[in-house]
Amino acid sequence: MDTISSSASLSTPRFRCFDPTNSYHSTTTVNHRPYFLTFSANSTTASTRDCSSKDAMKNSTKYEPKIITGDDGYVLEDVPHLTDHISDLPTYPNPLQDNPSYCCQYFVNADDTVAQKIVVQKDSLRGTHFRRAGPRQKVYFESDEVHACIVTCGGLCPGLNTVIRELVCGLYHMYGVNRVLGIEGGYRGFYARNTVPLSPKVVNDIHKRGGTILGTSRGGYDTSKIVDSIQDRGINQVYIIGGDGTQRGASVIFEEIRRRGLKVAVVGIPKTIDNDIPVIDKSFGFDTAVEEAQRAINAAHVEAESFENGIGVVKLMGRHSGFIAMYATLASRDVDCCLIPESPFYLEGPGGLFEFIRKRLKEHGHMVIVIAEGAGQELLCESMRAMDQQDASGNKLLQDVGLWISQKIKDNFANREKMNITLKYIDPTYMIRAIPSNASDNVYCTLLAHSAIHGAMAGYTGFTVGPVNGRHAYIPFHRVTERQNKVVITDRMWARLLSSTNQPSFVDPKQVIKDKDTVDEEPRSQLLNGENHIDTLTTQERV
Repeated sequence: MDTISSSASLSTPRFRCFDPTNSYHSTTTVNHRPYFLTFSANSTTASTRDCSSKDAMKNSTKYEPKIITGDDGYVLEDVPHLTDHISDLPTYPNPLQDNPSYCCQYFVNADDTVAQKIVVQKDSLRGTHFRRAGPRQKVYFESDEVHACIVTCGGLCPGLNTVIRELVCGLYHMYGVNRVLGIEGGYRGFYARNTVPLSPKVVNDIHKRGGTILGTSRGGYDTSKIVDSIQDRGINQVYIIGGDGTQRGASVIFEEIRRRGLKVAVVGIPKTIDNDIPVIDKSFGFDTAVEEAQRAINAAHVEAESFENGIGVVKLMGRHSGFIAMYATLASRDVDCCLIPESPFYLEGPGGLFEFIRKRLKEHGHMVIVIAEGAGQELLCESMRAMDQQDASGNKLLQDVGLWISQKIKDNFANREKMNITLKYIDPTYMIRAIPSNASDNVYCTLLAHSAIHGAMAGYTGFTVGPVNGRHAYIPFHRVTERQNKVVITDRMWARLLSSTNQPSFVDPKQVIKDKDTVDEEPRSQLLNGENHIDTLTTQERV
């Protein structure tokens, strides 16, 4: 049984300013071996238990989570470190201490963690925490040693080029890294496409363009070929930008690299325009998508308002999560009805969509409907032949709910209501995906890229990066791939939307109470972490 001194006890999170003339020595000894660690306020030592022996690690394909527990229910879900599978790695002073631009750079204390839950009661346990992102005093790579690569996978999203740019420029300007490769065409580019040397000059203006200069694709994943390519090219830092499926692939790549005992840091940067990645406050590109969606909603409103009994229907992104539709509706104030996957609706009968449309047309003479692409899919399956086809990423191919509901509305009012309507349908999906990121997302992408770089240089691996309650943190892969972030229709944000649109909930109140009881039975952190929590509204939520 190994022991470590009480100097490993967790202290109050804090920053320490680096002074080039008087550098401090860390008072915290960190053991990065995989272990479960228990702290006691009354003891002078803390015992550790290895999660697995060296022999077991060689035969294992699954990394045991690093869980650290402390007093008052404190739990740290730590991320892997290179020293977990490679012993006696040398460390080096952080080059930032010699960088004139960072002469007053704040280094993150080794004990700094970020709480997943910030809404608590006086008797609450401290709960789950994640390791705080940021530069460390010691790094595990020399600048000349680093050979990094960047790959983008999955669908397009505003901000991809900004993340690429800031990774390249951050590595170069902060850590003096000159060798950065761009992997073309997604995962298959590791073994089937050429690579592109990237430098600050090459990426200087790419943030002004939409898409990704590296290209992207779905599918093409082959763990053995990808890791072989990484090993053959001498790459030791891998930055993978993509959604939950891409992050699952990154997790498997990390497992294989660990199994082979390679000194390679694997870092994921979460990308999903739908904002459906859990734990983090929001995903990059989301703010831009909500902002750009306003143009489509405004156009639909103008069209609807210009005709007697005019109806504008706008379909927005959101396969399983209706965040874009919800926030675009709240931002617009011209939307009369918002339909999302999390809130089932029905068309006919008392309290149905058709009844609400008829009522709103009589009151105002026009209306605007926003619908997420994943909403109402169960209704489509009832009226159309169900399709079980999938894309290359394994996502179920959805039928066009916008066209379907538009036709249903036309048929109902033509055949049953005997009311003349003018309906205009707008689908801005790919226009939104292809635009450059706005100012807010540009700043956010920069923070994500820099946090990823600091983590890789500090020797952390097998993690994704993102803000948790406004503070950037390193999150184990499994936490962002185990489920999807969804709108909670019993949450206050959805209530705000219903108040704004004055639409019916389309749900039996008894069913809402039943669903809320079900949510309450789940881990409280899942709801209190604010499934509807977006970083830009953090201050308002706290008020």
